[in-house]
Amino acid sequence: MPFRISREAEAGRTLSGLDRDAVGRRVGDCDSMKIILALAFALWTLHWGPELQASQREGPPQETREPEGAEDAKEADVAEDAGESQEGGVAEEADEAGEGEEEEEEEPPRPPNVLLILVDDLGYGDLSSWGAEDLQTPHIDALVESGMRFNHFYANSTVGAPTRAALLTGRYPDLVGVPGNIRPEPERNWGYLSPQATLLPGLLQQAGYHTALIGKWHLGLESPNLPNERGFHLFRGFLADRMDNYFLHTRRGANHMRFNAETVEPAGHATDLFTQWAIDYLEERTADDQPFFLVLSYNAPHAPAQPPPSFLERVARRGAGLSDKRTRLVALIEHLDEGIGKVMAALMENGQDIETLVLFTSDNGGDLRAEANCGNLRGGKREMYEGGIRVPMVAAWPEKVRAGASSNRLALTMDLFPTICTAAGLTVDSEIDGVSLFRTLVGQMAPPMERTLHWVRREGGRLHQGQDYYAVRQGHWKLLQNSPFEPFKLFNLRADPLEEHDLAEQDPGTVSRLSRALRLRIQKAGAVPWQPGPPPQSEPPPQSDTPPQSASEASTILP
Repeated sequence: MPFRISREAEAGRTLSGLDRDAVGRRVGDCDSMKIILALAFALWTLHWGPELQASQREGPPQETREPEGAEDAKEADVAEDAGESQEGGVAEEADEAGEGEEEEEEEPPRPPNVLLILVDDLGYGDLSSWGAEDLQTPHIDALVESGMRFNHFYANSTVGAPTRAALLTGRYPDLVGVPGNIRPEPERNWGYLSPQATLLPGLLQQAGYHTALIGKWHLGLESPNLPNERGFHLFRGFLADRMDNYFLHTRRGANHMRFNAETVEPAGHATDLFTQWAIDYLEERTADDQPFFLVLSYNAPHAPAQPPPSFLERVARRGAGLSDKRTRLVALIEHLDEGIGKVMAALMENGQDIETLVLFTSDNGGDLRAEANCGNLRGGKREMYEGGIRVPMVAAWPEKVRAGASSNRLALTMDLFPTICTAAGLTVDSEIDGVSLFRTLVGQMAPPMERTLHWVRREGGRLHQGQDYYAVRQGHWKLLQNSPFEPFKLFNLRADPLEEHDLAEQDPGTVSRLSRALRLRIQKAGAVPWQPGPPPQSEPPPQSDTPPQSASEASTILP
């Protein structure tokens, strides 16, 4: 250590040259100073000593910044180590304290009930709250006032079965095997719900919900596609595509009314039956705190328009100058409205309304053959124009959804699947095409979104010959084909909401862009089978494409 030796040697040489007396005086002064310093140090130790000792036990402070979350992790590790190392009373007290804290933790909020009211063929303009002046729908209007109205909501298809498939799977209907209507006759059937598809009621069952479907099913008439096999604890309703008579509940002479798997023959108008069964179900659920998912699927106002005589007389007495056909449809809608009012009243009387998310919509646009009102939109049921796919939609949830609110957000039926899952606290692991509307419902800012939307329908008869026709939308551009044998038309819905001006020849670039998106969708859907087995061998009877002239004809021709 050469540096230390040289310093000591230099110090020794300096000391030898000093005056001895001066050194003595300085030593005395040093002794006095030592005493003073000792007293000061003693006083300092009495005041700061305990904190100094504690800091020394904890270790020196860290000079480098810990990563975010590392401090919490260290505290957790220290607590765990302390619990493992301590013995006796201290450890037991710590355990008891931990148990006490767990008991004081709040339970997670109860998931809401969900009541989804799906009506059949209701036109965009066939509610008084949506502008109709020749009918009265006070109960649905009250639901609109109590929640959020969606002004740009679309069904997933121009007909019922594909939309219902999209609702329960959150997917485009042709991606789950339902590009067209499912019917009892194989030669008229254009869909088969994929057994591999994940359905909403099954997910909700796993999350602790009781699930029920009351009313129209329209997604299969045999195993494995019966309601109880696809996630519903309870099914009371009609399996097939339509009723030929609201009082007899038959389709081409066959009875498709079921109570779970049992064939039943209840008496009464179908709308009244479905309403009462829903009320009975709500009352039964009051005895159990288990959340429920109820799909109340009316077949009204689907043709044939058969309202109860009392409602038909009431509308006729108003003397509004309506045609016989329009009078029947208005009476059927008003009867439907009364039924929905009874269900909502039961929900309130049971005290279930405060914890229930209520959704109301239609499976497709209104049927122009039955003189439905689709507002000022072009077209109606079976058509790719706005009147065929744009439908009313309302969401109500006390203290969660602001009463009287409205939204211009563009949405489809399949979006209700993830919306309900979000409300129920579920994470969807299966592939879906829908987008949750939950943030919009509860008044939060939803991020802007660009979506390419698709519609498809496959149908038979001379008009369609078993082929598909489509619509695709990006932003305000919509490309559509209203029959498989006509050219595609292009419309700018922002400038031309009534779809009066075809811009396909003027804007081939936009046509090309939307066509490419459509081709990719068709290729993807081509991998999904839509028939349960080999095609029928016998040639089907001819189907008329002539509009029906009477109610009796409507009961045998309309899909």
